[in-house]
Amino acid sequence: MSTLVVADTAALTGRSLRHITRSVDTIITTAVTPIAIMLLFVYVLGGAIDTGTDSYVNYLLPGILLIAIASGIAYTAIRLFTDMQSGIFERFHSMPIARSSVLWAHVLTSLVANAITVVIIVLVGFAMGFRTSASVLGWLAVAGILALFTLALTWVAVVAGLSAKSIDGAAGFSYPLIFLPFISSAFVPTDTMPGPVRWFAENQPVTSIVDSIQALFAGQPVGSDIWVALAWCVGILVLAYALAMRAYRRKIS
Repeated sequence: MSTLVVADTAALTGRSLRHITRSVDTIITTAVTPIAIMLLFVYVLGGAIDTGTDSYVNYLLPGILLIAIASGIAYTAIRLFTDMQSGIFERFHSMPIARSSVLWAHVLTSLVANAITVVIIVLVGFAMGFRTSASVLGWLAVAGILALFTLALTWVAVVAGLSAKSIDGAAGFSYPLIFLPFISSAFVPTDTMPGPVRWFAENQPVTSIVDSIQALFAGQPVGSDIWVALAWCVGILVLAYALAMRAYRRKIS
């Protein structure tokens, strides 16, 4: 990016982040709800679930992080849709600023907001007994996977925010994404599932991402799962980015 684009993106990102700090419901949805799910499964249902591990919270945490991210990116679509409806896009485009900075500001805001949510949930996990054998490199790998996953879903949210006809439509796209971890290895091993459900669980992106993060936290070899996870994230990112740019060009033309 040129210096102008970086400066414009930084200014607009600051504006978007200030909106988050003033929105209590954003904090509740993106942090408290996944934590409540984690508390429910660990302390109410965990005793009846056999995952082959000594600590269910160790098994569960990666899936909870993905649910939090899938929930958090819905607000990117909502903020983008609201900006369009308020006419702020037209005002920005009438000013001498880089047009791409308008979208990148929302994307960077999503990365920052979701990173904060992830840190909060990990800290709560530690308080609930989560323990890890991950090295510094393992933690960096986990952070990288989560950042890439967030980036990919954020561009999906951009497509939804640009294309939606109502604010409910802008947010509604995230519901299937939030539900995906429930049909994966995030809560129970896939080999406990009936045939068709097991096939779906083992061939959707969340399972490979969860399995990779679980292995990294346990300090174990990740095998081919990490390459499958990265392929899913990069594939979704490239496709969503292309669709977002196409939708954006239609909006500003």
